[in-house]
Amino acid sequence: MADQRSFDLAVFGATGFVGRLLAAYLADHAPEGTRIALAGRSRSRLLEARAALPAAAREWPVVEADSGDPASLAALAGQTRVLATTVGPYARYGMPVVEACAAAGTHYADLTGEVLFVREAIDRVDAVARGTGARIVHACGYDSIPSDLSAYLLAERARADGAGGLCDVRLVATLRGGFSGGTIDSMRAQVEALQEDPSLRRVAGHPYALSPDRAAEPDTRQPRDAVPPARTDDGRWTAPFVMAPFNTRIVRRSNALQDWAYGRGFSYGEVMGVGRGPVGAVTAAGLTAGLAGTLAAMSFGPTRAVLDRVLPAPGTGPSEEVRRKGWFRMTVDATTESGRRYRAVAGGQGDPGYAATAVMLGEAGLALALDGDRLPGRAGSLTPATAMGAVLVERLRAAGHTYEVSER
Repeated sequence: MADQRSFDLAVFGATGFVGRLLAAYLADHAPEGTRIALAGRSRSRLLEARAALPAAAREWPVVEADSGDPASLAALAGQTRVLATTVGPYARYGMPVVEACAAAGTHYADLTGEVLFVREAIDRVDAVARGTGARIVHACGYDSIPSDLSAYLLAERARADGAGGLCDVRLVATLRGGFSGGTIDSMRAQVEALQEDPSLRRVAGHPYALSPDRAAEPDTRQPRDAVPPARTDDGRWTAPFVMAPFNTRIVRRSNALQDWAYGRGFSYGEVMGVGRGPVGAVTAAGLTAGLAGTLAAMSFGPTRAVLDRVLPAPGTGPSEEVRRKGWFRMTVDATTESGRRYRAVAGGQGDPGYAATAVMLGEAGLALALDGDRLPGRAGSLTPATAMGAVLVERLRAAGHTYEVSER
């Protein structure tokens, strides 16, 4: 990428709640000399946000750019090697940013959990980005880095052991914390899009919705996203995981982008772990009903208005203490074609939707900006695993997150 660019990394949306967390993480952890800029709609708000950051960020440049102003986005993309954006819902505000980065050959990372947005972005910019050398990397937060990297590591270990491709892979997510207001707003936006155009349900609901070539996908049966409560082998009750309909599509795209290196019989599903015994059973049933009820309520105007008053608003978040006390853990069990069994564990401290996500997006942005000669030789519309793979695993481990694989 051109050396004459002014910045290594620009944070777009730096005045928002998650944008400020990302900027603060970079101020504390980016190597000395990394050229970072803060970008957003308002110069005065950018200056205010910068003043509240650690001392290392006090001289970072600020750049005015607006998702509704293509010229400002083109100027921003042309100045930076990498653009990390926290401005969502991405279906509403993200496409002009993706298009500007693809055209400029600028690497891009976001936090989207929106299947329809990623599908449209693939269709619009994949060929352009491959031509310019841009890596367009979606889902660089809790959605979907732990899922994507866990499957990647399992496949790598099985391949190294000569155990054959992965067959049955199931992730159980446990966490303390919540989902950000931006994630909730993205769910709202996708529900609204499906209401406006019911035909999009076939896109969002397809297990290979994000495949680069759906016709070439194997006929492997994939698990349902909304599974009923069940118990794992160790007696833990599980319920549907709200991000499974997105994460699973990202992981399956990673498999396809690598010529189905995980296996043509790769079957991948995700659930949420709750507890054991009678309490676990009741909790699982309650969460299953609650998730279905929330999605139904989002689809109905009067109840959606009630939810809007109680769910987190975009741009808001919990206190520093609550963020610090949060954590996440993903346990991923896999069986291979030869019958060998493996387990991956991904985890970390910090509220997954805020503190841990700032770490993930921060390290993804730094990997794209500083580790280009070590990254897989791919461009276009990518996933965390296919764009950064082992380099991102290494960075996240160094940042205190866990990524481990063992044979069972």
